[in-house]
Amino acid sequence: MELKKIQDADLKGKKVLVRASFNVPYEGNVIKEPYKIKMVKETVDYIIAQGGKVTMFSNLGRPEEYQKEHPGMEWMKIFSFGNIIEEMGKILGLRLKLIPSCDSNVIKKYQMQYGDQYDAFVLENIKFYKEETDNDEAFSAQLAENFDLFVNESFSDCHRAYVSTVGVAQKLPAYAGLQLQREVENLSRVKDHPEHPAVAIIGGAKIETKLPLINSFVENYDYILVGGKIANEAIDQGMVFDSKVVLPMDFADEGRFDIGPKTIEKFEEIISHAETIVWNGPMGLFEKKPYDKGTRRILRAISESGAFSVVGGGESVQAVNESGVEHELSFISTGGGAMLEFLSGEPMPGVEVLKK
Repeated sequence: MELKKIQDADLKGKKVLVRASFNVPYEGNVIKEPYKIKMVKETVDYIIAQGGKVTMFSNLGRPEEYQKEHPGMEWMKIFSFGNIIEEMGKILGLRLKLIPSCDSNVIKKYQMQYGDQYDAFVLENIKFYKEETDNDEAFSAQLAENFDLFVNESFSDCHRAYVSTVGVAQKLPAYAGLQLQREVENLSRVKDHPEHPAVAIIGGAKIETKLPLINSFVENYDYILVGGKIANEAIDQGMVFDSKVVLPMDFADEGRFDIGPKTIEKFEEIISHAETIVWNGPMGLFEKKPYDKGTRRILRAISESGAFSVVGGGESVQAVNESGVEHELSFISTGGGAMLEFLSGEPMPGVEVLKK
């Protein structure tokens, strides 16, 4: 897949709008998981080094759902980037200025007034605007008005045809950021050209969202190891799979909150012989001990396998970071649902719009 790359763009003196993935968990002013923010740093630093002026924008949380249950204006404060922009600046090593609106006039005012005082701007939460999910053309044009180029560095949102992923990309010269390029390259490798034996490990919840991925892996993978709540759902519903799909043979307890010792040993044995491994979703309720054992043992097996390994999904990445084995894995994807859809062969509008 040939993408238009940021390395091919003339960035000197250009105002660059960067779609980032800042939808991170936070409490008050404290960011609980900074991985996605860290992943945009290389691209932003590159643009600045090339003489470009960066403005980043992203969604944060689900303000529309909160607003339905809590009438009033409180939601605007709760889901504002103003809560975490100071810590975002520390993570990125930049002086950031929040632009409190996505209105073109407000953006222009802040660019003129503060352009020389800050390293980069951050627009207010794009999810404050219902036009975002409608991929509204007029809103796309307004958002693009004060910029010369668009760069997408949010692979985790590329499975959605929104203003921030598609609409603006159709109004400006658009390019893939450095991390997004790596996402497409590494996920294409494990999807289309895996080295064998190839092992997919699928966990987490909602079997209906994971079934397309499991069925896709059956076509060109040797084993699909299934754990987590989706394994319970599959067993309870009496689902029948291809012989390549391996369900748990035992569990940690009667509540089936984690895979059991026999299943762990079986999975570890299969993983030890793998040349390609894809993992998405924990093996149990790993955030509560002792139900983290299965997830952590499988993660250790992956890191020790020597295989080309790709890990994705919020909880999987959390487990990786908590275990400190990120440098022993080949690639960590920022995508959860986007990774699932890409590997399942589903349309990726935010990627398609960046093709040469």
